[in-house]
Amino acid sequence: MKVPATVPDMKAHACLLTLMLVLAPMGAEAACYADYKAKRDNPLRLHYGVAEIPDASCSRDGAASELAPRLESAGWSLLNIVSVFGEDGLEERRDSAGQNFLRY
Repeated sequence: MKVPATVPDMKAHACLLTLMLVLAPMGAEAACYADYKAKRDNPLRLHYGVAEIPDASCSRDGAASELAPRLESAGWSLLNIVSVFGEDGLEERRDSAGQNFLRY
């Protein structure tokens, strides 16, 4: 015969469950990436690339705000964000991005 849990045991289990629920999202953040097009003038050069973007900026507008200064510091101007995606889209873009794969 199983002995029923006592009130202190139930409180401990409830606290542990609450702690697990609060901490679980911290380790489960999905990676966010953006593919983009950029240019340089004189002479005109274009490139396509893929960059990692913080989760908080995981939208086209957020990615543009995050990526434009990175590119500008290297002499490039962001033309547009093609898309934002998760880790599952990385490998299919690796060859197209070439040397600009996760560079900026």
